[in-house]
Amino acid sequence: MPRLCQTDGLTEDQTEILKAVRQFVDEQIIPVAQGLEHADEYPTEIIEGLKELGVFGLTIPEEFGGLGESLLTYALVVEEIARGWMSVSGVINTHFIVAYMLVQHGTDEQKRTYLPRMATGEVRGAFSMSEPGLGSDVSAVSTRATRAEDGSYSITGQKMWLTNGATSTLVAVLTKTDEGAESVYKNMTTFLVEKEAGFGQTAQGVTVPGKIDKMGYKGVETTELVLEDHRISADQVLGGEPGRGFFQMMDGVEVGRVNVAARACGLAWRGFELGVAYAQQRKTFGKPIAEHQAVLFRLAEMATKVEVAHTMMVRAARLKDTGQRMDVEAGMAKMVASEYANEVVEDSFRIHGGYGYSKEYEIERLMREVKFMLIGEGTSDIQKMIIGRSLLKDYQLR
Repeated sequence: MPRLCQTDGLTEDQTEILKAVRQFVDEQIIPVAQGLEHADEYPTEIIEGLKELGVFGLTIPEEFGGLGESLLTYALVVEEIARGWMSVSGVINTHFIVAYMLVQHGTDEQKRTYLPRMATGEVRGAFSMSEPGLGSDVSAVSTRATRAEDGSYSITGQKMWLTNGATSTLVAVLTKTDEGAESVYKNMTTFLVEKEAGFGQTAQGVTVPGKIDKMGYKGVETTELVLEDHRISADQVLGGEPGRGFFQMMDGVEVGRVNVAARACGLAWRGFELGVAYAQQRKTFGKPIAEHQAVLFRLAEMATKVEVAHTMMVRAARLKDTGQRMDVEAGMAKMVASEYANEVVEDSFRIHGGYGYSKEYEIERLMREVKFMLIGEGTSDIQKMIIGRSLLKDYQLR
């Protein structure tokens, strides 16, 4: 068995899950990914296969119909899927974040209502924090929920960059609410907005305008979400208590950063596989290019970066599974994995030479997909701010 991306200490169940997912990726995703990606076509059959494998309920507790697996198991599954086609891992990422937020913060009634149907994939989740002018400044959220006399709310605003914006039927939406707190972060609330799948008006006061055309990350749709006086009951406040939305979302973002790190690891892994295979097939000056020292050294560096990224991602996931705060570790894993994935994929592209620029070759797709890793769930600059500020607290001069 190839030595890259091996994880020590896995249970028999984890090993069997990963074996099943890897077989599915090799047989059902890799052979069709090129065609679907170039056509920007939604991978319906692949998604149905993942439902049958139980991936949509991987981390949902068994009492709600899921498999009750850890974040580590989920991250390793995402790595495997991203190795086949990164867009597919995106389909389950936001679904997983919403399920995670429900498990950690939802009321008993919210858990009973949504988690069993999320485990089967009947209800599909999306995660909505960004806005057109927002970027990484979450405090600048302008979408507002106004409380009516009967205790219900009216939500108005415009959200941006929703993965699964059309196919989702449950969206966790971060809004401003007036809770009278001095801190802007305590005046935010997360709502569970129900809608129909599709584009156009998908619920009262809820519109999904259309699919955003992207350089990569194709197949899965990315959309806006427009809310105009959307009426919603207080029962749809995540956790039942307003003013806790920012902290709930940041908890979700932590696991989201582990997810993006895992996706980057999968892309780096596949980039290395493609590069090392091509280097043994392509000959120049009478021998395979892998035997030229320049290419051999490049392959060695690529493999080392794949291993470093995988190891840091696994550590962050395991730490989160203990219940400890791990914003620094998640930020480090996300930053290193995304930067190294870009370097590994570009090195593989260089090894392919002119053929890497052809759409016939898989590395062309990876070159476009891997760029999203640099910006998804916070840029490397944002990760450095989080890491640096925490380190200054830990190493403060006494």
